[in-house]
Formats: sequence, C-alpha cells, structure tokens
Amino acid sequence: MLEVKPPVKIGFILFYFGILTFLIYLASPTGFFLDIVVSYMLKNQLHSNAADVSLFRFIIAIPVYIAFIFGFIRDSWNPFGMRDRGYFLLFSILSVSVFLAMAKFQLSATMLFIGLVALMVFSRFISAAYQGLMALLSQENMMAGRIAVIWTVIGSLPDIAGSWGSGIFVQNISSAHTFIFMASVMSLLALVACWKPRAVYGHAYDQPAAQRSNLAVDVKRLLRHKPLYPAVLIMFMFQFSPGSNTPLQFYLGTTLHLSDSYYGYFNAIFLASFIPTLLLYGYLCTRMKMAKLLWMAMIITVPQMIPLAFIHSASSALWAAGLCGLLGGLAAAAVFDLAMRSCPPGLQGTMMMLVAGGSLLATRGGDILGTYIYGISPDNGFLYCVTAITIVYLLILPVIAWIPKEIIAKADGEVNPIVVPEVWAQSNLPLHPSAA
Repeated sequence: MLEVKPPVKIGFILFYFGILTFLIYLASPTGFFLDIVVSYMLKNQLHSNAADVSLFRFIIAIPVYIAFIFGFIRDSWNPFGMRDRGYFLLFSILSVSVFLAMAKFQLSATMLFIGLVALMVFSRFISAAYQGLMALLSQENMMAGRIAVIWTVIGSLPDIAGSWGSGIFVQNISSAHTFIFMASVMSLLALVACWKPRAVYGHAYDQPAAQRSNLAVDVKRLLRHKPLYPAVLIMFMFQFSPGSNTPLQFYLGTTLHLSDSYYGYFNAIFLASFIPTLLLYGYLCTRMKMAKLLWMAMIITVPQMIPLAFIHSASSALWAAGLCGLLGGLAAAAVFDLAMRSCPPGLQGTMMMLVAGGSLLATRGGDILGTYIYGISPDNGFLYCVTAITIVYLLILPVIAWIPKEIIAKADGEVNPIVVPEVWAQSNLPLHPSAA
C-alpha cells in the first residue's frame, strides 16, 4: 500500500485549506454576500425587476460557465515559478484594483456589469488554483471526503455571515464602502499567497497525480476520462434549483411583504443548517464506502426543497430554511467528494473548473427558468418552482449508476487497489512497488 501522511500533517493541510476557503469565499463575486448585496443594488437603487436581476446574474457569470479554460491554464502555466500560489498573488492584487475602482465610480448597471465581469475572470484563476490544489492533495492523501467537508463547512461561513449581514449592508452601508470592504478581504488573500507551508507544498507537484503530458494527449485523456461525465452532471443537477434564488427573494418580499432582510436571514439559516449533516459526512466518510454514502445522501436530498411550498409567513420561512439545509448537507459534501475523486492525473484544475462551471451554470440557468415558472401564475408559480426542483433531484438517482464503480468503491483514507495503479500508469513515472 502507498504510505499515508501522518495525521498531524493531514490536520495542517485541512487547516491551511480552511484559511484559503474562508478568504476566497468571502471575497468571491459568486458568493452569497456580494451576490445578495448587488441584487439589492439592482432591485432597490436601480429599480430592476425580477427578470432583469436573474438575467444580470446569468450574464455576468459567463466566465464561470467556461471555467474549464481557466482550469486548463492553471494546469499548464506556472506564474512567477510559484505554481498555485502565483495565481493567488497575481489575481488577488488585480481583484483589489477592480474593487477600488468600483468604489470610486457612481453606481450604475454599466459599472456593476464591467466590474463584476472582470472580477469573475480574476476569481476563476484563483478558484482554478485553489480547487486544483485541493483536488491534488485530496488524491495524494486519500482524503477527498474530509477535504470536501472542510470546503463546504468553512465555505458556508462567509455565505452565512454575508446572508445575515447583507441586509444590514444594503440598508446602512454605501455601495462604495461595500466594495472597499471586499478589496480589504482580497488583500488578505494576497498576503496568504506569500506563505508556503512545507506540509502542503513540499512534495505536492512531484507525485504521480500531478504529472501531465503534452496538450494533445491531455485533451484526449480528459475527454476519455469516464468518471468526468457523471461527476459534472450530478453537480449540475444538484445545483439546478429553479425557485430558490430570485423567485424566493421576490416571493418573500413582494408576495409576503417581508423586509429585504428576511431573504438574507433565510439564506443564513439555510446554510447554517447544512453544517450538522456536513460534519456527519466527515464522520461517516472514513467508515463507509463512498458508494453507499452517496446513495444515502442523494435519496435524503430528493425532498430537500419541499418545505418551501409551506412558506406563508416570516416564521414559516425561517423554519423551512432550517429543514431544507439539514436535508441537503450530506449531498453537498458528497458531490464535492465525488468531483475530487474523479479528477484525472495532472488535470485537477481543468476537472474542478468543469464542475464549478457546470454548477454555476445550473444555478443561474435554474434561476432564469425559475423566474419564468414563478411568473406563470401569481397564485401557484412558486409551488411550481418547488415541484420542478424535486423532479430534478429525483433524476439524480439513476445518474449515480453511471459512475465507474472503482471511483466510489472505498472509504476516505483507504487505498484503492484499482485507481492507484491507473494513476501511476497515466503519469510519466514508473509504478512504485508499494502501489502495485
């Protein structure tokens, strides 16, 4: 068997990714904080309607839909000789400059569009490096499940804080000061990029899972990589949730006449309620084969959004948020675990950006479809949205059978006797005797 890194080193890897995750998610233009604040800038200050807001969200995210390009660049280009840290440093500095420029100019739809598209591009390079590095370390240390839990739990904290505080920002903080705050967060990421802990970077790029070939071979290898397709499709379907974004925002505000803060409160409780079942996944992933855990997680998440159909007041909205979150936690960790396990050697950035692009395309595309469905009927439009979400989640189950069995055959921390030799065979290094 391959030698596993000692627990202390694995613990430090989780700690390091926890710091990166918090800063990247807090400053991300796709994160809940900035997304909600911008949506209220459009709704309240620029007087956009629901269709305009959902379309704006969809268009500015175009760089994310083609994020595999940024992932492929990450797998090929080594800025400043710093590998992934070079991406963190360069593109965090560029993002700071854009946020400061947005703070200087008068608020307008044009300014928001140009600034956010630029931030989307820069953030894709950062995400490609961050997610590619996570996937690489997860494969080298057989810890995809545990990294998935750290990723989703820590990644939810900025979104929880942003969801809860976005209403306060909208009501009390100017748009300029909001963008200055975002610039300060991104500056912290630039500082972290200067740190090179040996436990993370010491041998990360000289292992078989990190090896690449030439462009033509890599493209062919990516397209022939069977685990890619079900992993991307399952993530797409899990994030395709027509009704849980713009329709919910307008349902709470326009139909139920709740204040803008309630949409933020809903999202904060929703995300916080994921955490108990995310932590449960962290406990189970080292004790159960992933195949069994994945089936269990997806069956539980099928009815996740049904509580939305019973929202008729402020209190019922908050109760529904908590229940929806609890039902979705296991699946949220499982889809990220699956994505990292499914990465081909040396193309972790490309694969993870395919997953990320499909994820946001599903979110924004589902938002547009949900807005259309919501507008069909003043009385039942939101109920139709909930029905659509449930049907999509149910259809995830047959896709699980498409996943190559060897990818999900083992629990977290177990050496896979089928996958490990294949990784060595696809690399340019000879097979180590202990991996045979």
